[in-house]
Amino acid sequence: MSEFLGRIFSEVTNMFSFGLGFLLLAILIVALSLKVLREYERGVVFLLGRFQRAMGPGLILIVPGIQQMVRVDLRTVVLDVPPQDVITRDNVSVKVNAVVYFRVVDPQLAIIQVANFLEATSQLSQTTLRAVLGKHELDELLAERERLNADIQTVLDQSTDAWGIKVSNVEIKHVDLNDSMVRAIAQQAEAERARRAKVIHAEGELQAAEKLLQAAERLSQRAEAMQLRYLQTLTQIAGDKSSTIVFPLPMDLVGPVLEAAKRLKG
Repeated sequence: MSEFLGRIFSEVTNMFSFGLGFLLLAILIVALSLKVLREYERGVVFLLGRFQRAMGPGLILIVPGIQQMVRVDLRTVVLDVPPQDVITRDNVSVKVNAVVYFRVVDPQLAIIQVANFLEATSQLSQTTLRAVLGKHELDELLAERERLNADIQTVLDQSTDAWGIKVSNVEIKHVDLNDSMVRAIAQQAEAERARRAKVIHAEGELQAAEKLLQAAERLSQRAEAMQLRYLQTLTQIAGDKSSTIVFPLPMDLVGPVLEAAKRLKG
């Protein structure tokens, strides 16, 4: 009787151990099968190596050993492009660095079409930066950054479209010049300021001459105006602290006296 009970107890123990092991295995499989994707994540699922679909966000179920999932982040990535040696169209060597903003819009293409889309986008940004800026002169590089940013962004966006990546913005950060080029630019700016000063001075002289001509024409229309201007000039001379005063005589006063002297001689 005791042997029979012991046999039953042993069988119950074995069944309990088997059930417990099966339960632990099931819990482990479920834990490996359940995946949680955040709102900004997508999962590219492969079934036996073949693309099945893109899933997420939320809780998804993956069959271990049969299905594989690759997580893809859809948030905007800020990529810092290291300084690049650029030779402009006017043969000036400069160092330029930039920052690129992009994000994944198609997780399937970002995983299937390129091995590492982050590294690929970084290398493409460097080569595109050198190629686009090399087509422009130094003055354009310094003064028209917004247009150059748009050109680089357009070229990058067209190239990364096959990878499911959208380049939203490109910003040139710094343009480093050597000391000799900095001095040359400073001399050019100084010469430009001197030229503008001379032009402004010449324009002022021209406007002043035109105003004086108009005043002379207006005064010549009335003799009384000339007399008043003459008296005003005398008043200004008398107010100056000068030991010598030049007293001009207007020709309209001297003229009649000279005519009378000629008639007396005749």
